[in-house]
Amino acid sequence: MSAHHHERTRRTVGGDADVIVVGAGPAGSTAATYLARAGLDVLVLEKADFPREKVCGDGLTPRAVKQLIDLGVDTRPEAGWLHNKGLRVLGGGLSVELPWPELTSFPPYGLVRQRRDFDQMLADHARTAGARIEERTAVSAALTDERSGRVTGVEARRGPEREPVTYRAPLVVACDGVGARTALSRGIGKRDDRPLGVAVRRYYTSPRSRDDFLETHLELWDRSGEEDRLLPGYGWVFGMGDGTANVGLGILSQSNANGSNYRTMLRAWCDSLPDDWGFTEENAAGEIGGAALPMGFNRTPVYADGLLLVGDAGGMVNSFNGEGIAYAMQSATLAATAVVQALARPEGPARERALEGYPAAVRAELASYYRLGNRFAHALRHPWLVQYTARHGLPRQTLMRFLLKLLANLHDRRDGDASDRLLELVLRLTPQLSEAPPSVGRPARHAKPTTRSAPGRDRAA
Repeated sequence: MSAHHHERTRRTVGGDADVIVVGAGPAGSTAATYLARAGLDVLVLEKADFPREKVCGDGLTPRAVKQLIDLGVDTRPEAGWLHNKGLRVLGGGLSVELPWPELTSFPPYGLVRQRRDFDQMLADHARTAGARIEERTAVSAALTDERSGRVTGVEARRGPEREPVTYRAPLVVACDGVGARTALSRGIGKRDDRPLGVAVRRYYTSPRSRDDFLETHLELWDRSGEEDRLLPGYGWVFGMGDGTANVGLGILSQSNANGSNYRTMLRAWCDSLPDDWGFTEENAAGEIGGAALPMGFNRTPVYADGLLLVGDAGGMVNSFNGEGIAYAMQSATLAATAVVQALARPEGPARERALEGYPAAVRAELASYYRLGNRFAHALRHPWLVQYTARHGLPRQTLMRFLLKLLANLHDRRDGDASDRLLELVLRLTPQLSEAPPSVGRPARHAKPTTRSAPGRDRAA
């Protein structure tokens, strides 16, 4: 630790840290790494202990890979990563392999790694940078100064005895996932006008374990009943390289109004796939896991009164494809930048202006794209529309390559090719989310704090 680091710590009068980060998933560990590298005393509070499971597709697009490389993570195969070349799309009786685009801004490969290993590795990365991580410490609420209304720390329960404990810091970065307890304790509820997805996945011992492509299925057929039924959503098969495959579904939760069980839907879809892939009950390597996918900024404001919401806690999952890790890490990077700048300024208006840079940066990077994605998510409620698109789109390679760039948010914003320029034009013409996220403001008081959350947390790539 540098002398600069200790000097900062001493200046945190009456506090336990310069900044508290709630949660040590990809968002929390990324934020903590950058903050610690800047010489701040960072305290990360994580409710679980590592290694721990997370429901996820385990597939990372080049957008997420870029974030890992920026963080200084070794992404070579020798470091335990399974590389892939692109996305295979199945639908309408067709199969098309789409290589990841060759771009200046993003690497030409994706990765696969179990979240159990991935999250542990990122947390270790944060520790190496100098962050303090306290595991088995579950944050229940933000502390608020009665007079100013500002967040001054958090309340938590620590260890097996769940002993109540209070931590103080001038800023809190909430990376506590879809449950978003820290935000809820401030009355910042999720927005019903934004999509919420659900992912369910299971590991199977399978000959499909090694694959150069991530595979997505646009048509989900349930053939278990008297007549075949098309389900709303998409499916995936991601080979893990260890003898197993991660098989799952991404579904918009509102589209499941008939109340059918997501786990039943996954089993029904697996039954419709070729027998020799081995996605049967006897080949299952573990239970079916479920997770909510909070999409398209479904919790705002992402900054208010000393509290920054990052990743899933701010509803930052991509509405086009359910990807969350890339955006968790990207928003964590933007939040860390704002915090570092803010804490170098005196308390008061100058510090606030630096902190307002976070929602402004998130909005500039993602707001138009997410608005487009939210519209796309509404269209997904009609499976016949997806089927029609698959039948007529998949045979057209140029169109599909453009759609891959759109769905995975992969294009060069400057000096790109014709498809990049078209995408940039579409985004420029798409109005930004009108209310998302406000640059500053009090939390929405209409939302009732609740500790319930949708099944599990996290995302499918």
